[in-house]
Amino acid sequence: MASITNEINDKIAYLTLNRPEVFNSFNREMALLLQSELDAAEKNPEVRAIVITGNGKAFCAGQDLKEVTSPELNPGFKKILEEHYNPIISRIRKIEKPIIAAINGVAAGAGANIALACDVVIASENASFIQAFSKIGLVPDSAGTFFLPRLIGFQKASALMMLGDKVSAADAEKLGMVYKVVSSENFMDEVNNIATTMANMSTKALGLTKRLLNNSLESSLEEQLALESKLQIEAAQSEDYAEGVDAFVNKRKPEFKGR
Repeated sequence: MASITNEINDKIAYLTLNRPEVFNSFNREMALLLQSELDAAEKNPEVRAIVITGNGKAFCAGQDLKEVTSPELNPGFKKILEEHYNPIISRIRKIEKPIIAAINGVAAGAGANIALACDVVIASENASFIQAFSKIGLVPDSAGTFFLPRLIGFQKASALMMLGDKVSAADAEKLGMVYKVVSSENFMDEVNNIATTMANMSTKALGLTKRLLNNSLESSLEEQLALESKLQIEAAQSEDYAEGVDAFVNKRKPEFKGR
């Protein structure tokens, strides 16, 4: 059984973490396969949006501790971070297609932080988030210390990371960790609706917007204004912009191609 399944439907790649018996915790195989599947989705011109979700009761419980405590299997934390999680986070942020995290259950440790790195986070009412690292004497990784303070503020992030409190889906929405919480009955329908909406938008413009947001995390106002100007000019030269304007003038629905 593949540790990640990939289904492409209506221009959307659905990447499902598929180790439900261990709450979709990461081992080396799954981490490398997720990188490969993200690469494939990025290169596939038919894919206009990506959804990452989990099979079973959990989204992802983080690192499989059986792997790191096994003398035969343990790759070591240096390899786990430099070859597993850091490349996953880098890919999520660099792929200029919208990436939606569909949090169907608990998202813990690296699983929580992979979710927070995505462009849009949608949570089932049954979902929860926990920075579990301090519980076992570790520090947050997978860019958690980068994204969480920016999403919810330094003080809240500090407390959640040090205390390791579990955050319900409703509280995560109030804090600003997630975009929307959806009832469990309507969860995947809403995920599909949002993914379909984004896949049919100007994914060229969405990709450039993502580049701007990435840059804004570290740039000055002047640098950000300059990049906005540069990328707006690029967007204005795209086929999508021409199609969008023509559709607006002629009062019809645009048919964007992502170019």
